[in-house]
Amino acid sequence: MAGAYTIQLPDIPSAIALAGYGEENLKILSRQTGAGLVLRGQELLISGSEQQIDLAARLVRSLENIWSKGNNLTNADILTARQALDSDRQGELQDLQRDILAKTRRGEEIRAKTFVQKKYIDAIRKRDLTFGIGPAGTGKTYLAVVVAVQAILTNKFEKLILTRPAVEAGEKLGFLPGDLQQKVDPYLRPLYDAINEFIDPEKIPNLIERGVIEVAPLAYMRGRTLNNAFIIVDEAQNTTPAQMKMVLTRLGFGSRMVITGDITQTDLPIHQQSGLIVALQILKHVEGIAFCEFTQKDVVRHPLVQRIVAAYEQYEK
Repeated sequence: MAGAYTIQLPDIPSAIALAGYGEENLKILSRQTGAGLVLRGQELLISGSEQQIDLAARLVRSLENIWSKGNNLTNADILTARQALDSDRQGELQDLQRDILAKTRRGEEIRAKTFVQKKYIDAIRKRDLTFGIGPAGTGKTYLAVVVAVQAILTNKFEKLILTRPAVEAGEKLGFLPGDLQQKVDPYLRPLYDAINEFIDPEKIPNLIERGVIEVAPLAYMRGRTLNNAFIIVDEAQNTTPAQMKMVLTRLGFGSRMVITGDITQTDLPIHQQSGLIVALQILKHVEGIAFCEFTQKDVVRHPLVQRIVAAYEQYEK
């Protein structure tokens, strides 16, 4: 039997945060529950069968920690909350929502949006070596940078080292115009973009000059021992096995390392094995190393990205 239920929202900002741009969140909530959701001012009207209304109301309430503060909901937030309701993990969901990693310079709260992201963050905080493997848009690199920047700003480490293999440049790196920094900047732009969220861009050159932030291609790590440093190795699927072994053995005392990559997007020559894939096979039983594997369900970019990843996964199967 059809019915209706009303949730009174505390203020207009919370109503806007719940509804999302173009009321996209209400559409997602409707698809997840089968109920109809209509926002009228500060009233959320839910219609449908008794079971649909109950599920929709519980789903909306489970997300209250986010929308009640005026923080925008995302597709990932809603899917994670639905997963929590289905698997009786509401307690874990509340912990996930309350664990604020940092605030951007614009005041936006950064936190895990999926259970795998929460596992990943906890691993980075506790383990000296963490692997984050999964498709684009799952937050592997961004979350690692967030944790690293906060650790640097609170003086837990002396320096932040950002590195990745410059596969596309190869031996041509030396022929590119400019100094080393200008040569490798295009390859490390995603890392810079994440850092800019938390540190004034005008201060970053000074931090690089002082050695607090170091940006270099992977080849420049050879022969070094990295002590008291937070190291992020990005796009690790493009390392060779020798390069991966080299960078892993750079880990020094008081340091922490995060390796990120997507084994489905290797740019190496067809005959060349990926160092990331080999490392997963060799190190999977080594004590003290954390492995976090993301799937298309953990994509936190535009909802279309999640569907694109899922389509490619299906095609490749």
